[in-house]
Amino acid sequence: MNVTPELDKQFRQAALREGLIDVTYDILDSPIGDLFVAATDRGLARISYWPDGMEETLARTFGPRVLRSPLDDVRRELDEYFAGNRRVFDLPLDLRVAPFYADVLAKLALVPYGQTETYGALAAKVGRPKAARAVGTVMNRNPIPIVLPCHRIVGANGSLTGYAGGLDVKLRLLQLEGAMLK
Repeated sequence: MNVTPELDKQFRQAALREGLIDVTYDILDSPIGDLFVAATDRGLARISYWPDGMEETLARTFGPRVLRSPLDDVRRELDEYFAGNRRVFDLPLDLRVAPFYADVLAKLALVPYGQTETYGALAAKVGRPKAARAVGTVMNRNPIPIVLPCHRIVGANGSLTGYAGGLDVKLRLLQLEGAMLK
């Protein structure tokens, strides 16, 4: 039996409408490469620069009912960001992380567009001034980069340090925001 694109679309919409899906995902084109994005009914749950293996990761974290389906709100806001027309994201988030991670990511979300902050300064903002390395670990494992702007976190001397998407991507995001010279 051949499944037409229209029938496939109807199946996906019905599954979502009936609450039969734990998490949906899509792969979006962007100026920095493909982005794997995923959302639950609670909000955006993942952005990854590396789509390989992400379906299994989603199933372990959010439940086994994983479906590829367009995430129009996520696509729109990311497109607006990359076009330079969005500085703050309005997407609801589904963060399932340990309390320290949640504290760090909450403070990270407050780092303004076009500005940078150091790991040490972010650690101080969460009340753990000696935890710059731990903050670095949180940045490396940030489940929602770009929206939670870990690219805005730099070394103590202002240098670009590790980034899950690669230092070239970190630099491009900072350049897009005007935080780094082109």
